[in-house]
Amino acid sequence: MIISKHFNQKQRRNINGPTAAVIRYDEENGNTPKVVAQGKGQVANQIIELAKQNNVAMQEDPMLVQNLLDMDLGDNIPPQLYSVMAEILLLIEEMEKNY
Repeated sequence: MIISKHFNQKQRRNINGPTAAVIRYDEENGNTPKVVAQGKGQVANQIIELAKQNNVAMQEDPMLVQNLLDMDLGDNIPPQLYSVMAEILLLIEEMEKNY
């Protein structure tokens, strides 16, 4: 027997723990953003804590994180995610200017 449950993102996070993905973008070399770290649960907690300790800008976007978790480490971000990534990079740039 299969039981299907539908969770909203907040309920899923409470049950499974946090998720996190890290992207690296080398603007100087014109490379596309790449997934360089990802994890769920305790690994995600460690990623988040390291980001906080090193003043790395973070953005919460559950759908984007889920897409990034489906990718392999080192993969380039696919073109269909470029618009979302551009918005995040602009937000980070604004944050850096203000601090």
